[in-house]
Amino acid sequence: MLNNFLAKYHSKLVSPEEAVKVVKSGDWIDYTSCLGKPVLLDRALAKRRDELYDVKIRGNLISGPIETAECDVTQQHFTYHSWHCSSYERKLCDRGLCYYIPMVFHNNAAYYEYFLKVNVVMVSVSPMDKHGYFNFSVNTGVAAPITRMADIVIVEVNANLPKVHGGYDECIHISDVDYIVEGEHEPFAGSKAILPTDTDRRIAQKILPYLVDGATLQLGIGSMPNALGELIAESDIKDLGMHTELCSDAYLSMYKAGKLTNKRKKIDKGKGVFGCAIGSPELYEWVDDNHGIAAYPLEYVNRPSVIAQIDNMVSINSCVSVDLYGQVAAESSGSRQISGTGGQLDFLIGASASRGGKAFICMSSVYKDKEGVYHSRIRPQFDGDIITSPRSQVYFLATEYGVINLEGRSTWERAEALISIAHPDFRESLIQEAEKRKIWRRSNRR
Repeated sequence: MLNNFLAKYHSKLVSPEEAVKVVKSGDWIDYTSCLGKPVLLDRALAKRRDELYDVKIRGNLISGPIETAECDVTQQHFTYHSWHCSSYERKLCDRGLCYYIPMVFHNNAAYYEYFLKVNVVMVSVSPMDKHGYFNFSVNTGVAAPITRMADIVIVEVNANLPKVHGGYDECIHISDVDYIVEGEHEPFAGSKAILPTDTDRRIAQKILPYLVDGATLQLGIGSMPNALGELIAESDIKDLGMHTELCSDAYLSMYKAGKLTNKRKKIDKGKGVFGCAIGSPELYEWVDDNHGIAAYPLEYVNRPSVIAQIDNMVSINSCVSVDLYGQVAAESSGSRQISGTGGQLDFLIGASASRGGKAFICMSSVYKDKEGVYHSRIRPQFDGDIITSPRSQVYFLATEYGVINLEGRSTWERAEALISIAHPDFRESLIQEAEKRKIWRRSNRR
């Protein structure tokens, strides 16, 4: 049987240049996500620029360079799209070379199954095993649903990718692959460490008392979740679990400190669950062939009904700003796309429905603009900003000045609570703005 798989392998093995010949003008191409980026295939496709027109490419959380996007500023030949921007993709958006696709992560598979066209998928995978399977690695969260819907499947074998164990859909069999590409790949440098600030640590300290032994955590990306991971590693909290769309170095820190055991989880007991992983080379080494970790598609990881089954589920995400009504902007600054909707809303709903669950959205109370002027992240009212989480779904909000709970609160109660965690320099002006909007009760104390 092994010889049969090897024979199939060699019959489908082609050069990157040969593989990308299947792309036609007008096609939709998918690069999937993060480390799934097909480096060799992207480079080969970019070389076909002048003979192709109106080729549309999707990806998300991909680090640069994406040569098809970079080689065609006119976008007559290639147009790139992302449904969750990495820092690199954000810069492409700033240059007008990337278009954002709004997407709620738990619907990722359904979008592809019912609404999106994929003519060709190009995805990096780990080397084939003796049973004929290629592993989607840290790209498991999105890869399988996309490859299932593609007319043509091309896999790019990258020996640097860790092999992850999964709940389902972590692999693709050679029988479902049309072309295989090999070549030299640079080792993954890992993402640049996002070091927590003093403000991040102060916010994390405000949240820490809400965590209990046996809680399961979802941490978003950024410096504040990393700060919380550091504090947990130093705390007395024990037997924590992992259920997260994005596995980061914060979980590795907790694991190394003996805090992350997954022993008390009611589902996927004994296993840390994730969809995608982005971090250091040490993080990729940790998830490699680790039976204590299971990768699942986002349709499972981010499904609110699944999240709700986990007792003491704690979701911790960040945002750009919030207004006095409790609306949250977490993916853009004005009209400038920064990241994406991602799974914030998924985990707000799921964690809120969990027995003992809590959903936190965190931010520093102020930010400094390019001219060095400070502004409040708590704003009177959004006007044209992109809303990520509606006020009806927001639960806990935290700044370095405290934690508030907005569930079931009236407009004046929300305004009062939000102003209480605003920076003191802005509280009086926010009270005046609340009075203008008739959401400041006359008996409220100033």
